[in-house]
Amino acid sequence: MQITDRITQVSGIGPAYAKRLERLGIYKVSDLLYHKPLRYIDYSVVSAIGQIQEGETVTIRGKVKTITSNFIRGRRLTIQRAVIEDETGEVQLTFFNQPFLVNMFIGNMVGISGTVKKFGNKLTFDQPEYEVLRSVGGIHTGRIVAVYPQTEGISSKWLRVKIAFVLNNVENFDDPIPIKVIQENNLMNLSKALNNLHHPESINDIENARGRLAFDELLYLQLASIIRKRLWRSKKLSTKLEVNSHLTEINQFIANLPFDLTDDQKRAISEILADLRNDRPMNRLLSGDVGSGKTVIAAVALYLSSLNRTRSLFMAPTEILATQHYQTLTKLFSPVNIKVGLTTSSTKQNTQDSDVLVGTHALLHDQNYLKSISLIVVDEQHRFGVQQRSFLSLNSGNPHLLTMTATPIPRTIALTIYGELDVSTIVQMPKGRKRIKTFVVDKSKHIKGYDWIAKQVLGSKKTGDREQAFIVYPLIEESEKMTEIKAATSEYLKLKKGPFKNLNVGLLHGKLKPNQKQKIMKSFKDKKLDILISTTVIEVGMDIPNATIMVVEHAERFGLAQLHQLRGRVGRNNKESWCFLFSDMKSERLKAMETNYSGITLAEIDLRIRGGGDIFGIKQHGASELKFASFSDSGILRQARKSAQDILDKDPKLIDHQNIKKNLSSLLDLKVLPN
Repeated sequence: MQITDRITQVSGIGPAYAKRLERLGIYKVSDLLYHKPLRYIDYSVVSAIGQIQEGETVTIRGKVKTITSNFIRGRRLTIQRAVIEDETGEVQLTFFNQPFLVNMFIGNMVGISGTVKKFGNKLTFDQPEYEVLRSVGGIHTGRIVAVYPQTEGISSKWLRVKIAFVLNNVENFDDPIPIKVIQENNLMNLSKALNNLHHPESINDIENARGRLAFDELLYLQLASIIRKRLWRSKKLSTKLEVNSHLTEINQFIANLPFDLTDDQKRAISEILADLRNDRPMNRLLSGDVGSGKTVIAAVALYLSSLNRTRSLFMAPTEILATQHYQTLTKLFSPVNIKVGLTTSSTKQNTQDSDVLVGTHALLHDQNYLKSISLIVVDEQHRFGVQQRSFLSLNSGNPHLLTMTATPIPRTIALTIYGELDVSTIVQMPKGRKRIKTFVVDKSKHIKGYDWIAKQVLGSKKTGDREQAFIVYPLIEESEKMTEIKAATSEYLKLKKGPFKNLNVGLLHGKLKPNQKQKIMKSFKDKKLDILISTTVIEVGMDIPNATIMVVEHAERFGLAQLHQLRGRVGRNNKESWCFLFSDMKSERLKAMETNYSGITLAEIDLRIRGGGDIFGIKQHGASELKFASFSDSGILRQARKSAQDILDKDPKLIDHQNIKKNLSSLLDLKVLPN
């Protein structure tokens, strides 16, 4: 058996089982070996039957003395009772709906693992883990036992048997990582790591196995990142932009802005202009908090493109955000006579005669425009798939690429996920912005909270100094599986008839058609609505100057970075603003929002508490495939990055690392590898 074989090559796995395994993402033998346990149960304490005590989690081994199976509850349920014994005593076992145990157990030695309970004056095991012992050892008892993600027809017990079979029978288990790298980073070899993952003898074994497998995942990410950077730098621009001869016009454009740029904004503009002077295409990430002024920085680059009589493209992930940018850029460029067009799935205007074309992924279909551009700006770039960005690059003649994100990302993660990009970071906020007062509100104060919001908004209407509010829910519609979670649609009706009965209330969510979303957003922006009840569709791209109140229901279900994004939807003027985090849970993580206003700081807190995962909303980078690594593994991150750099410095085409090269092409989004 080879590690690359289809899963049906494993003994006892036919088409029916293969179909079930697909639901767990298991298609090949390697997928089975890398099926990460959810948790472990320690059944390694083996005790004589005469020494067991109530409440112990323990393993016993003995011979089955008696076993019976009887129907109960009108013959719809069977109960099996067995007695096993050793030289120190005997104990009763109880099982349900497993009549086959009678033939399996009778007269055999068995291993039993579970928690000892008391029934009357007797000790018993209810529904314990069991196995018939063919030798001294076992798979399900007498050891630390892995519990796996399961699906209908596939149990942890079944998976343990198949994984043990594969570990004992797979051939040519070559470790793709060079022995020197393994030794330098004090890692165990891959075969041992996988054995320890599934059959650990100690908690330390589990951690060491995870460390090795996490290193592999992060090494491949770092290798892909470095290779992408080198490939990008090897490209030649189709259209070179002239910068120096247009500096006077650029400085005049900046001087005419209705606000002063921060030092961070000025530095970012200098870095971008330096990139635009080069013969190779720019590949820069502009990272800045919500409301830090990234769009105006991008506008300077777009203006330079127009001064060179070339076209540029500005892509956004949603129609709401695209329309927002279209309106902003139109206003910025009107004094310098730059034409801005808009293309989304529902809107198409000024396409061919536009200097700057703004839109969603619908822009990908405008082949005529794509062939004549010198600069692409992609906002909230992690929301675009890698294939979409690759398509843009391939079909646009190697233009300059500026990607922007308001998702706060700690440096260690940025180096891993965006290592192929040069990074400009904006920390300073524009002058005049007030801090948004943030409070975690427990269940007992939710009703009073909504009453206060109603009075606040209603009072502002009477004085003419209008204030508006957002109320955000994690779900669109109520879920049968999460009945305790409030949903936007049902709560909209309750609030509209309840505390907000004297106010105009709107509902916005992702299932609405684009024209419906635009209509609701326009009503909110035009102050026809006082309160907007929404899902996280409003997380980015919503600029409502009069919005001063943000409420997030079930705030514990959101990452701090996402809550920070939502908080950034209010306080976009000089008015006092509030953010209320409604939660039924006491959470130190949420309390951090009350005193921290830096997106990076909050992201680092979330990273420390929750680990990596998807808390930063980062997708489509191979990071979503991480099983064993966490972005909180800063030590492993550093090791993997150094090792990746060393490998590529000595073997840039991976000629001597064919297994690594093969894994890179199959595991990651890298379409072009060194030849």
